[in-house]
Amino acid sequence: MNALEFMRRGELVRIDKFAPDTMLLEYLRLTEKSRGTKEGCNEGDCGACTVVLGTPYNGGVRYQAVNACILLLGQIHGKELITVDDLAHGGILHPVQQAMVDAHASQCGFCTPGFVMSLFSLAHEGRKVSRQDVVEQIAGNLCRCTGYRPIIDAGLAACGAVDDHWHKTQAETFVTLENIKGDLFAGDTNSFFAAPSTSETLADLCATYSEATIVSGCTDVGLWITKQMRAQPKIIYTGAAKDFAHIVDHGSHLSIGAGATYEDAFEALEKISPDLGGLLKRIGARQVRASGTIGGNIANGSPIGDMPPALIALGATLHLRSGKTERKLKLEDFFIAYGKQDRKPGELVWQIDVPKPKPNQMFHCAKITKRRDDDISAVMGAFLFTFDNEKIIAARIAYGGMAGTPKRASKTEAVLIGKTLQEAMHIVLDDFEPLSDMRASAEYRSTVANALLHKALMQAAGETDLQVLI
Repeated sequence: MNALEFMRRGELVRIDKFAPDTMLLEYLRLTEKSRGTKEGCNEGDCGACTVVLGTPYNGGVRYQAVNACILLLGQIHGKELITVDDLAHGGILHPVQQAMVDAHASQCGFCTPGFVMSLFSLAHEGRKVSRQDVVEQIAGNLCRCTGYRPIIDAGLAACGAVDDHWHKTQAETFVTLENIKGDLFAGDTNSFFAAPSTSETLADLCATYSEATIVSGCTDVGLWITKQMRAQPKIIYTGAAKDFAHIVDHGSHLSIGAGATYEDAFEALEKISPDLGGLLKRIGARQVRASGTIGGNIANGSPIGDMPPALIALGATLHLRSGKTERKLKLEDFFIAYGKQDRKPGELVWQIDVPKPKPNQMFHCAKITKRRDDDISAVMGAFLFTFDNEKIIAARIAYGGMAGTPKRASKTEAVLIGKTLQEAMHIVLDDFEPLSDMRASAEYRSTVANALLHKALMQAAGETDLQVLI
């Protein structure tokens, strides 16, 4: 297939030619002239650009809020696009819009379309929602005017099993979207947007065009385009390959395809540890988690990525693939230096195997940020302790934000071996010389890293019924 196809306002839209690095927000506002969707931060933080994508799911359509400012136009291939301009029918506001009016939940109105679309997606989850559900749903939407109480009130009033136009036409939409099949290759060998539909084709295409930019959620690459103005003439999108997003529970461990989004992997990872569930809820906002992938977070090699320290502490193994050739390595060995990973041209981060803690092990992780939600880590700490009675016989400790890569605290791990928890409480972390930057000073990072270690040990004491003396 050489043309982008998606559903819009009940019709199938076909676009034969477009620049590979066209952002969805750019298309909406400048090409389609649908200007209800706003540009605020242009980096996926404020939520003013929130739209909803409908994707075939379990025989129906799943509606998810996403940030249009950091989503490529090509990523909506095979999906339904819904914006705030589409909601009112026959001069009657959508229930979410009406609830916002009734609750006086808008003042200047600039952020309102984004809030409406986030709540629209929550309303279509078809369940009774709590105040916490609404709060988590709009964590990625910022408002300077109203405070959030009336917006939350509107969400509680409107969200649930909404019987609207999209609910009534869901079966037809599912059939239309399911008929958009096959590999997408729009453009030519000099400039293209490719969305292979299988992992095999994806691997072959990446090996053939090793110079192309590989995009999963675009939550990082999107900023290359919108903030750094870096042209991306050749893009290979992984999200159309459904078998690249597998999540398999083997009992002792999980195998997670690199294309699995945070949203899709949440339930399986939370079962490993409630701490992991809590961490995932603080990675970006729901718009980001609906697009961003576990594999993408690893592949970009950020020293402040949230998932790598947790996965390293758990002892994760990384699979990489180039064409038909696959290799694997310990996740911590993938990160060589700042901006440098052990990934060859055309090679894909393919799968992550995540061991589950054993009965004699305790896992803990914590993310420290300036604000509670939708913020980047200053320090991220993850800990796995193995016990024999009252003694620590093995430890895996990993930090983000403390070095140029996600890194294990190997010296501290070695010192902890053979110690009781009481003895371990006196250990001082001495593995890092962190930098000072806009997020935190070196002194702050060192202090917090030590505090996180001691907090993990205290939690271990509680879980192993040991008395800790501090």
